Amino acid sequence: MAQNDPTDTGGLFIGRRPGTAPLRYRKRPDAPDNKRRRIDAVLAGTILVVETLLCATLWGPQPAAWLWLGSQLYHETDSIGLAILLAFAGMLTTILGTLAIAMRLDRVWKILRRASGHEQQSGVIERIFVISMAVAGVAFLIWFLVIQGPGSDIAPR
Repeated sequence: MAQNDPTDTGGLFIGRRPGTAPLRYRKRPDAPDNKRRRIDAVLAGTILVVETLLCATLWGPQPAAWLWLGSQLYHETDSIGLAILLAFAGMLTTILGTLAIAMRLDRVWKILRRASGHEQQSGVIERIFVISMAVAGVAFLIWFLVIQGPGSDIAPR
């Protein structure tokens, strides 16, 4: 009979859940050489750049492209409802798809950071997302208040 049989303890599982024991290796894994660690570090840096660029597209290029497609559909069909549906459904789909890709890249980045000798516990996707959101917000405010301008009250044309 198994050691974690619930009939031994009156139906209660007492102790560790099955499959949650710490991993025990037979011997300590061999440490990679410095060349391999440098390659892993460069790959991790490249993935970090790609992840940052993906998050940067969430705030400008993707919504603008879908709004443009919606405007083209409105021009062709004269149906504003269909154009709005296309634009927002497309935005939602591509933004969620981009975030799914970025999350997978973040997992790969963590593995590569560990392989390059860093004690990487968590990913960086949250920080990249928040920083890209803040940069996009500041850029929008500069465009809205300075470049496009609020009108003739502050700077007459």
